Amino acid sequence: MRVAIAQLNLTVGDLSGNEVKILAAYRRGVEAGVDLVLCPELAVTGYPPRDLLQRRSFVQANLAVLDRLAAATGPVGLLVGFVGVHPERPGRGLRNSAALLQDGRILALRHKTLLPTYDVFDEDRYFEPAEENTPIRFNGHLLGVTICEDVWNDADLWPERRYRPDPAAALAAAGAEILFNLSASPWNLGKEGTRQELLAHLAHKTGRPVIYCNLVGGNDELVFDGQSVAFNAQGGLIVQAGAFTEDFRVIDTDAAEGSPFMVRPPEELLYRALVLGTRDYHHKCGFKAAVLGLSGGIDSAVVACLAVAALGAENVRGLSLPSEFSSQGSLDDAVELAVNLGIQHDLVPIQPAFAAVKGQLRSVFAGRPEDVAEENIQARLRGVILMALSNKFGSLLLTTGNKSELAVGYCTLYGDMCGGLAVISDVPKTLVYRLAAWINADSTARLGRAWIPAASITKPPSAELRPNQTDQDSLPPYEVLDAILEDYVVRQLSPAEIIASGHSEADVRRVVRLIDLAEYKRRQAAPGLKVTTKAFGVGRRVPVAQRWREI
Repeated sequence: MRVAIAQLNLTVGDLSGNEVKILAAYRRGVEAGVDLVLCPELAVTGYPPRDLLQRRSFVQANLAVLDRLAAATGPVGLLVGFVGVHPERPGRGLRNSAALLQDGRILALRHKTLLPTYDVFDEDRYFEPAEENTPIRFNGHLLGVTICEDVWNDADLWPERRYRPDPAAALAAAGAEILFNLSASPWNLGKEGTRQELLAHLAHKTGRPVIYCNLVGGNDELVFDGQSVAFNAQGGLIVQAGAFTEDFRVIDTDAAEGSPFMVRPPEELLYRALVLGTRDYHHKCGFKAAVLGLSGGIDSAVVACLAVAALGAENVRGLSLPSEFSSQGSLDDAVELAVNLGIQHDLVPIQPAFAAVKGQLRSVFAGRPEDVAEENIQARLRGVILMALSNKFGSLLLTTGNKSELAVGYCTLYGDMCGGLAVISDVPKTLVYRLAAWINADSTARLGRAWIPAASITKPPSAELRPNQTDQDSLPPYEVLDAILEDYVVRQLSPAEIIASGHSEADVRRVVRLIDLAEYKRRQAAPGLKVTTKAFGVGRRVPVAQRWREI
């Protein structure tokens, strides 16, 4: 069979826009002389639709789109994801479904069997799983149709499986000649390698070609990388679609093995994921421009670079907001960055406002030394000014805090946490340094100059809220902090296990305590782009008002 993989960037709830993209891909497949065009999971609605699924009008509109898509088909088939209905009871009223459309009608329907309900996924909240899945006869072939998680349960690769059924293996055993997978698989660091191993093994194990079409684009916190792939019956790679971009690939399922799987540097993939997530969050929410504070440090520098790559320099505005504690070096670094990037840069000192607020509070604070309260006033004054520009010019305010800071609460509510999108809130500080180095190497190769000033990378990180302050006055070295953060939050090891792995008990106690106490701040943080296996956000649901402590 000749199959077209339509790797599309679809928007949740934009049913008419998604319909246009699906039809355009179908017509392109017809022109290319394919037998079948394959689209991603829930292509009609976008993924994840979440509680829009509880609106009957939304579901009905999605079904109307499916009918129109079916009416537009001819002899070439269209395999597309949509929200199906499950009228029987007991059970949930909806299904995560795929429809095979041909000659103006719905030829066959299949439904997702394995419904992920972990981390960012909550499909069991909405969908009823399929009771069975049998091959579909199409143009003389038997096709096995699976949806995303249905291929993630191979007993050979997952010794501790979440589910009993293995839908893909069952379809092969039932006679399916080709295995298709419609997917909306969000990206995290290392995900593409895991998928490649999983799908190549499935093809080799079953002796069937495997055609995998993944969604691309950003939808809220999630970033979908595309990187759709096809393997022949021997497990050899036929095609690998582009990363973090729409793509359209035509393949022959009987093709011999093509090129090896392309492995890109993790920093490049991280950069492209954050750029795409930032761009799509802006455009899909109706924003065209961004504003952010430029401290002269590495975090704001990296976010500014990502914003320029996502939106263009003409749509990014940076503000320096110095107080009496801001160093001239930091101000110079912010100016140099803005010049390198070609963005508008404004200087708005907060010192007059800071002095006025302290004056108003002098009698209330009488007899007490200056401490974190005065530090936070500075951060909150900056938040007020940045939000004022966001309101006045209709720009989205980007927060610049990293995952390490968010983990331990080294951030100020209603201050540096103000904003509509936390671009690097899932990027630990040590990874921020690696990303900055990659950005500079890339910009030097493309433009002949590094975007980020060297001093922003080499100087000790500091919030500059008191004289001679550095982050390590309050925190362990970031190499230590990030290692404990990875063990405690991502790997979910106990403090005792982390200590046993070689970390000092004092460091573990300190970091774990800070992480636990900062939950209330994270609950109020701007949504952040997920790029690791465990982000602070919808995939981590820890109570705020609770007293469980392990150390």
